[in-house]
Amino acid sequence: MTTSTGVGVMYRADHVGSLLRPPELLHARQEYAAGTLDLPALRRLEDACIQRAITMQRAVGVGVLSDGEYRRSSWIEAWDRVLGPFEVEDASGAGVNANIGRWRGPGAELVEQQTRHVAPRKFIGKKVQLDQVQRMTAHEIGFLQQHAEGQPFKITMPGVGHFAGNAFKPGITDSIYRSRMDLVRDLAAIQRREIEALIGQGVPYIQMDSLRYVIQLADPERRAALQAAGIDPDQDLEDTIAADNLAVSGVDRRGSVIALHMCRGNNRSTWAAQGSYDSVAEKAFGQLQVDRFLLEYDDERSGGFEPLRFVPRHKMVVLGLISSKTPQLEPVDLLRGRIEEAARFHPIEALAISPQCGFASTEGGNLLSWDEQQRKLELVVETARKVWGS
Repeated sequence: MTTSTGVGVMYRADHVGSLLRPPELLHARQEYAAGTLDLPALRRLEDACIQRAITMQRAVGVGVLSDGEYRRSSWIEAWDRVLGPFEVEDASGAGVNANIGRWRGPGAELVEQQTRHVAPRKFIGKKVQLDQVQRMTAHEIGFLQQHAEGQPFKITMPGVGHFAGNAFKPGITDSIYRSRMDLVRDLAAIQRREIEALIGQGVPYIQMDSLRYVIQLADPERRAALQAAGIDPDQDLEDTIAADNLAVSGVDRRGSVIALHMCRGNNRSTWAAQGSYDSVAEKAFGQLQVDRFLLEYDDERSGGFEPLRFVPRHKMVVLGLISSKTPQLEPVDLLRGRIEEAARFHPIEALAISPQCGFASTEGGNLLSWDEQQRKLELVVETARKVWGS
């Protein structure tokens, strides 16, 4: 396996990627969905909003830029967009965990209103043909790369491990694929092609968001539901790791960083799961073939730092100590103390800091203002400078 050991240490002040959408962008996307705005006009407005986001990030001083995921409706949209021809609707629900861990937090009522009108869930119901699948992020790269002006930037995408776990449904998918891992091989080929293309285009930082590890497999209630349904959570964990590794194993990274982000849900300042990393850490941290982990650690729902002892010492751990869900600023001294605590289990020179998740995993965004979002990112940078220097 070709790795990028040591690459990316400069990304001490990181962030997960999504940023609050300006109101004019939300309005334009509604107009586009209604057919009253054409795609070129939407793209022009997206470009203007992304330029504003880049300017803000550059002024703040974060170590890596993103486009805010402004060309998406949600963090996971890419899979549904490229796999639409192979999906079928199912109105019976989302599966084993459908009624567990309802969204909780300040925006729970907003999420409930949002989900009342959501279309039926979709699952893979046709054989996925790689040569018929579009690129996942090709339309996002050019503008960001050009306007980053040589500063490091990241492209984010939903991981195979998470999506495959949710896209396979007995009675639908198993008429085409005998097992989830059979489906995984086709999905991983899509993501691997994407990652190799991004590296070939000179993208310095690629991030997979793969939440199954902590939403389904670390949450005690959801884990128990899997067992009650006859699913072995430990085997599920191994399958999820294998899925994400198929997308990256042996990829020639050429100095690029490949990262993986885990969190417990992030939608209108709410969360969907809880539970420490303990039940997944040894296998996930030890076996995932990525260079960098971005981990949620903004409150007690994530447990302690002890599981970090399973991360290989040469790999970077980005501590998501700052909440993207609330406007309150965490005290710098508190953050420094938590970093020192984490350094008991993983070398401080292999640590970095970020918010625990994006500011707008779904386009409605968390319950902060643009200025409050900026102050959170300034806090990331300030803390990183005080701990590691400039």
